[in-house]
Amino acid sequence: MAAYRTLRAITADDAYANLALAEQTAGLSSRDAAFATELVAGTCRAFGLYDAIIASAGGRPLRSLQPAVVDLLRLGTHQLLELRVPSHAAVAATVELAREVVSQRVTGVVNAILRKVAALDADGWAARLRTENADAEALLARHPQWIIDAYADLLPAEELPAALAANNEPPVPHLVIRPGLAEVTELGGRPLRWSPFGVEASGNPAELPAVAEGRAGVQDEGSQLVAWALARVEAPRGAWLDLCAGPGGKAALLAGLARDKGERLLASELQPHRAALVARALASYPEPTPLVIAADGTRPAWPENSFARVLLDAPCTGLGALRRRPEARWRRKPADLDTLVPLQHELLASAIRAAAPGGVIAYATCSPHRRETSEIVEAASGVEVLDASAALPDIPDAARGPYLQLWPHRHGTDAMFLALLRKTR
Repeated sequence: MAAYRTLRAITADDAYANLALAEQTAGLSSRDAAFATELVAGTCRAFGLYDAIIASAGGRPLRSLQPAVVDLLRLGTHQLLELRVPSHAAVAATVELAREVVSQRVTGVVNAILRKVAALDADGWAARLRTENADAEALLARHPQWIIDAYADLLPAEELPAALAANNEPPVPHLVIRPGLAEVTELGGRPLRWSPFGVEASGNPAELPAVAEGRAGVQDEGSQLVAWALARVEAPRGAWLDLCAGPGGKAALLAGLARDKGERLLASELQPHRAALVARALASYPEPTPLVIAADGTRPAWPENSFARVLLDAPCTGLGALRRRPEARWRRKPADLDTLVPLQHELLASAIRAAAPGGVIAYATCSPHRRETSEIVEAASGVEVLDASAALPDIPDAARGPYLQLWPHRHGTDAMFLALLRKTR
């Protein structure tokens, strides 16, 4: 039931899987919560594949079924083909769930389709789809073809399967301290490979005192490295700006790094509810506290030439964070780039205007797509491009020209992109 309710929130209400899942699994035992998490995450990763299998098994288009029934069938198909759930149990449990959450009248079709799904194993369905679907290979890789093409545009051909496979593996949580408020040793776990601020740790982070008290948080190592790179490069004295700060992870790390240098951070976020999340992430810092405002980064609330360091973690498609947001691969469409790219250009121009002469701007995205990364930077004016990988020289195979590009299969992080720019005029 927890998995079903989460999936309905995702497909019907565009909820984020991790947030909806946390709400629905509260109160479950750790074992049941883990099972619900696998049901949801595994199903989300394979929406396209399971939809093709269900349509083939049912001999009917999905649009002929109620959306709630499609979600039930997706959950049942995942159990049948990917989990060690006995077929009879997977079918029976899904039919019973259909009776409870939809109606008795749909149990027959749910039972019939799932029994046809169960007639083949995963390899059998792969062979059948290859004869029925022109995009079968993309579906079997659990990615839309346009995302595979975007990865293939950047990676050697021999690395592409590993990169896609890495997106299908759930990441181990990474934790990060707020510098000056906690020590890494308080977090337990295993130190991260390159960030000196965090650890890799399984279990429930909220049970750690440092996390519960706001002196540490959950943050992928790639995001930690982006903030650290901005702090390491040479820049003039002066205030720091996080231009698109929500939900506050990078701002929380930057605030401590700024304090270490005797500077103060201004964190700006367009949406007031997300600005509230940023304020919560920064709340443990003592006076003089970092400042948080709700403001439109394209219509700045500050004078030009005001900041020594500016971080622009730009809104993007999130194609580099598919491990943590498995549903995003099917939710995002190529047309989203047509909306996001102009905004990214506008925000970077605003970030450059905000920087003082000689100041440094970090342009980051959790997407490797060329249109959101190198093409945005190459169109910018009034800056010189710095060697971003030189700011983090210990990370192997991360240079993408003058930029830094992390990958899950190479570095165990999200596929973060980073460009470092110095304002020249």
